[in-house]
Amino acid sequence: MSEEYAVEFIERGDDEARFLVRNLEPAFANGIRRAMVADVPTLSIDEVRVVENSSVMFDEQIAHRLGMVPLTTPPGEFDEDDVVTLAIDVEGPDTAYSGDLVSSDGLVEPATDGIPIIELKEDQRLEVEADAVLDTGKSHAKHQGGVAVGYRHLQRVEVVGDRGEFEDEEPQVVRGVIEEDGELIPAEAFDNDLTNRYDGEEIEVHDVPNAFVFEVETDGSMSVDDLVTEAVGTLRARADELESAVQL
Repeated sequence: MSEEYAVEFIERGDDEARFLVRNLEPAFANGIRRAMVADVPTLSIDEVRVVENSSVMFDEQIAHRLGMVPLTTPPGEFDEDDVVTLAIDVEGPDTAYSGDLVSSDGLVEPATDGIPIIELKEDQRLEVEADAVLDTGKSHAKHQGGVAVGYRHLQRVEVVGDRGEFEDEEPQVVRGVIEEDGELIPAEAFDNDLTNRYDGEEIEVHDVPNAFVFEVETDGSMSVDDLVTEAVGTLRARADELESAVQL
């Protein structure tokens, strides 16, 4: 991102994060959100070859469930035409899980091992080969690396006086993150009710211009850091394409 943007993480994990970006225009904030959902490519199972399926579930249902299993997708390692083959072979009585998928590429594996595919009874078996391809959430939801992506204005709280002695104290609900004397405080810290933090005080709440708090959760196909970086990269690539087209 450009040096003019100031980024500060409030919570940071591999698959979930909350971070603040300052000096960001609202349209660009929405562009980043949309890019994280729709434009960052991930690998997902697209074609299934059933060797044996003696379970109670139709082949098409098995294929659908396999297609929705998130697969690790290291950014920049795969191209659109690449295909990664995976296989699963489980015999009952047992439950076939996403972790039973065996990949032909060491970089690609189920992002979560514990997703149930099918419960197999005695003498039932599931043996399948599948091809995973690279695509974006724009074409199918199974390729959405960002499963929960949202943003809202950072809000600044200002104490303007004391509440009157006989005034009723109504709940004042806020969501997201507030800024108090330069400190960033998640609203959950005071149960989303400002009266819990500013008891007996008269306060005003204002949106901080061009400051947005993003909350991002991935499906495990890549880290939040990679998802955000790749999303911004897609916006930059589209801007470069537009600049080249204009100059023709």
